Amino acid sequence: MTKKGSNMTNIGSLLVDAATLMLTGMAVVFIFLTILVYLVRLMSKLVPEEVPEPIAAPKTNTNIQSTSSAVSPQVVAAISAAIHKHRASFAK
Repeated sequence: MTKKGSNMTNIGSLLVDAATLMLTGMAVVFIFLTILVYLVRLMSKLVPEEVPEPIAAPKTNTNIQSTSSAVSPQVVAAISAAIHKHRASFAK
């Protein structure tokens, strides 16, 4: 009987050690994350925000493209038909 009682105290001692280790680990992680949050907040106040450079107004293109370089309506129709057929083949 003493051996069985000894095992119970051993298991109880192990459970207490496990709970202590678990709570210690959780406390360490909580403290680390709390410090990390405050450091990030401090850095966001200390580091100045990046101001985007003003975008220069685009130059207007004085060269007007001729209509001969534009895509013909037949090419647009062929591309549209090919896209429609491609999408229809994957929809099935």
